[in-house]
Amino acid sequence: MEPNKPLGEVKKFNPYDRPKKKKEPRDPVDFKKYWKLIVGLVVAFVLLLMVLTNVYIVKENEYRVVRQFGEVVKIQEEPGIRMKIPFIQSVTTLPNYQMTYDVSEAEINTKDKKRIIIDNYAVWHVVNPLDLISNAGTIVNAESRMEEFIYSVVRTELGQLDYDEIINDENSSRGSVNDAVTAKVNELLNKDQYGIQVMDVRIKRTDLPEENEQSVYTRMISERESTAQEYLSQGDAKKREMEAQADRQAQEVIATARKEAALIQAEGESAAAKIYNESFSKDPEFYELYRSLESYKKTIGDDTVIVLPSDSPYAEILSGNFE
Repeated sequence: MEPNKPLGEVKKFNPYDRPKKKKEPRDPVDFKKYWKLIVGLVVAFVLLLMVLTNVYIVKENEYRVVRQFGEVVKIQEEPGIRMKIPFIQSVTTLPNYQMTYDVSEAEINTKDKKRIIIDNYAVWHVVNPLDLISNAGTIVNAESRMEEFIYSVVRTELGQLDYDEIINDENSSRGSVNDAVTAKVNELLNKDQYGIQVMDVRIKRTDLPEENEQSVYTRMISERESTAQEYLSQGDAKKREMEAQADRQAQEVIATARKEAALIQAEGESAAAKIYNESFSKDPEFYELYRSLESYKKTIGDDTVIVLPSDSPYAEILSGNFE
């Protein structure tokens, strides 16, 4: 027991106070034992990388063009997974679906020397990728050549039509013009073997140059007014013709009715005269009296003054003194 240390003091335990053990040196790793495994993994990785970078997929709506040292050696059209030769072959894509191309507006002259602005669009697709690559090179070049052909054919076709035939829906042959333009553009494309086909060419819009619009509109208004006046004149002539025909038929009906009425009246008067004669022949004196009374009705009015002898039979009848 230490003399200077207080009695009853307890020393606390500290784990770090333990004596440290000396580390024994490890043996160095011998990589020579694993070189085959390392080389195998590297080779597998390189092979996998090469496979992944040289596998390509052909979709339904595209062509896959395989080039070898810049030359086209294969064109894949059927959908599926394909493999190219590493470092030697390259793959590019071309569309295999219908596309729409908006042709630039162009000014042309019609048959009657009118200037108009035509706006077209075309529906087309690639039918032979090899011809397209050989003769056009790219899609942009093929569209450029197609646009040139469309402009040339449209200018020729519409140049054979008058302006009214183009803008007037009633006399327009625009439908047949579209078909003709489509057929002729395809002939030019096939002749030069650009590998594309135009499905349809349509005229979206036909406009006039600004300096000609007002004069053409004025002329169109004048023509429409002239046509309307012609229709009105034809209507008035038809109206007068129908009225004359109706008046003639009415006069014929009235004349026939009057004729029939006259015949009926004559027959009635004849029958009445016959009845009168038969009646009056039975009593001649009464007939004479009746005739005298009828004559009075015609000769004597409200202001009539008659001077007769008192012994006149006419006066006796008027005064009622008759036997």
